[in-house]
Amino acid sequence: MRDMEALERVSRWPVETVAVSVLGRGDGDEGPAGGSAVRELGQTGPAQRPFRLASVSKLLAAYAVLIAVEEGAFGLDDEVGPGPATVAQLLAHASGLPFEGEGPRAAPGARRIYSNAGFDRLGEVLTGATGIAFADYLAESVFRPLGMDGAQLVGPPSHGVTATLADLRLFAAELLAPALLSPATFAAATTVAFPGLAGVLPGFGRQNPNDWGLGFEIRGHKTPHWTGTANSPETFGHFGQAGTFLWVDPVVGLACVTLCDRDFGEWARQLWPPLSDDVLASARPQAVNPSP
Repeated sequence: MRDMEALERVSRWPVETVAVSVLGRGDGDEGPAGGSAVRELGQTGPAQRPFRLASVSKLLAAYAVLIAVEEGAFGLDDEVGPGPATVAQLLAHASGLPFEGEGPRAAPGARRIYSNAGFDRLGEVLTGATGIAFADYLAESVFRPLGMDGAQLVGPPSHGVTATLADLRLFAAELLAPALLSPATFAAATTVAFPGLAGVLPGFGRQNPNDWGLGFEIRGHKTPHWTGTANSPETFGHFGQAGTFLWVDPVVGLACVTLCDRDFGEWARQLWPPLSDDVLASARPQAVNPSP
């Protein structure tokens, strides 16, 4: 496998271990279900080393919740609390719940308040509705179907997943060519929910609007931001305090997964956007198949 030129700079990052994978959706190539084939354009770092995902876990948790919605366990508009907050509002950080804790800080739908508590509440709701522990449901509905053999939930749904680069590139491939969710549900998850809400993007300050989908942060026109200046406004994904991120730019059909062993900080604010811009600039239509 060749490394993209854009990935050479990560060897100079101030971290002990970093692993990156870039994937692309091929034009004209059909996958096994008739959709676009996804190929790995470049990779660097260990593929099988487990990393803490921190808040990138929310993408996986949201996928499990959305699968439960499609299976009829509950609806996006069901009021599951606290108060009248709905499943959709909890997914979109529009429930009014604080970052941590139980007491609402705002009425549902009034502000975008980034909330671990909201995602952990969703874990309770799913377990109550299905009778299946959230960790088991996540494994059965997302990890096993995608072949994410090294992924596991070892903490709360909001930030408790550990996984390898090999695992996360399988999930990124799913996001480029969805098979586990219907097109309508996937579109709802990756476009702005409750438009116009302002709020604080952790690590990057107040954004107005602070666009979010159903579990997926939407890049929009936020500045500053952890993705690149060349990423389209339609880019969706998440970053984590553990020094991790995953974005998908559907306009160009690219995804980038980055995992490392240094917590997010000023170093990441400085180095992540240039990496994303380099990836977008150097990606080529020719690709290599991802290794298992």
